[in-house]
Amino acid sequence: MSESSVGKRCSACKRTLPTSAFAANRSKLDRLQDRCRECGAGAYRRRREAQGKKVRRVDVPEGHKHCLGCDEVKPWSQWHRNASASDGLSTRCKACRANAGRERHLKRQYGLTEAERDEMVASQMGLCVICLKAPAVHVDHCHKTGRVRGVLCFNCNSAIGKLGDDPDAVRRAAAYLEGIAWKPTLVAPGVYQLPS
Repeated sequence: MSESSVGKRCSACKRTLPTSAFAANRSKLDRLQDRCRECGAGAYRRRREAQGKKVRRVDVPEGHKHCLGCDEVKPWSQWHRNASASDGLSTRCKACRANAGRERHLKRQYGLTEAERDEMVASQMGLCVICLKAPAVHVDHCHKTGRVRGVLCFNCNSAIGKLGDDPDAVRRAAAYLEGIAWKPTLVAPGVYQLPS
């Protein structure tokens, strides 16, 4: 019986182990690393320690994976699939990827970091500056200039957006709510005068 049918000999520890104990390496003829996983991991740890870098050692149970973002071990159900990864899962869990997506959106759309947004919310005491009731969670900005005006609740942000960010329309809406009806005056056939 040949060595290849039994397993493979590790170049570091000189043991003959099953092929499953070796990581893949497409550049090798047998498509496996020369060292077993255990020896390869030990060499990696020693190299990182010599460089003065942090060495992560996490015991991960079957059906779980360690997240590089939050440094937690989570079940596979909390990961997105990634066909190009060796284990078929992303390197960061769903929660970490969602956080990163929100951070990128804030930076790309408004030019803000999460810390800057949180500072704005704190300066508003956590409340929407229009209704003064709901928590401030939606960044409001001018659609013409892109300038960030503040952080509002969903209802107030969508209301001023539906009024076209037009201060006159907002004033007319306020007057309407106060019982002052906005009605144009007919001055000539087909000609109306707007109230001032």
